Amino acid sequence: MVKSLMLWLAVAPTLCWAQQTSDWISYRDVYRQMIWFEKYGKPKQFLQNHFRLRQREAGAHGEGLRLTLVGKTTRVDLPLDALGRAVFPFSKAAYDENAELVLNRPARQFSSGPWVSLVTRADGVYAVADLVAACEQMAAYLRYAGVAGGKSCAGVQFSYAAGDAPQLKVVKGEGAAAVVLAGREGPAFAGDAPTGFRNFAYRFAAHPGGVQVLASGTPLAISALLE
Repeated sequence: MVKSLMLWLAVAPTLCWAQQTSDWISYRDVYRQMIWFEKYGKPKQFLQNHFRLRQREAGAHGEGLRLTLVGKTTRVDLPLDALGRAVFPFSKAAYDENAELVLNRPARQFSSGPWVSLVTRADGVYAVADLVAACEQMAAYLRYAGVAGGKSCAGVQFSYAAGDAPQLKVVKGEGAAAVVLAGREGPAFAGDAPTGFRNFAYRFAAHPGGVQVLASGTPLAISALLE
């Protein structure tokens, strides 16, 4: 069975999801988790790593959630996207000051940690060769992290907000008609709430001869489909 596997669990003893009971998370703890990806030495130009907050329970409210880095000499708002991801600032000053990542919600309502996904393009043009390479880079990283096991690449998934109306087409060789991919409602990442996003799965074997994937809008996320 094909599943979308993302880095949503611990990838090493030092890379565990934060288990906080207050409204703050230790910057030093998150720094040690996030640096794991930075130190990874194999090809990763098609991968990106975010700090992500995930709701633990359906009753927790993510709307209006704010995240702020607060230290003795530091105060920086860290914008969260629709998937609860933020660009993590690597800061020696924040580390030395033992700064805090402060939420405007009880931190116990959320899991937090590194989240690796595939890089999106603003122009909506994806070479199939790049998508294959991106999926393989994800599989290699997850194997390195001890997560993917013997899984291999089957394709990629493009995820959009449920209210969007994007169109994705697979452009094949010269003279061949483009194939329009069908969208479906579901989670953007494995383990998330079962609804809320519109997803398009591009499986390599189902569309042989693909040259490009053309997206009418920038997806919120692209994930690897591994089997």
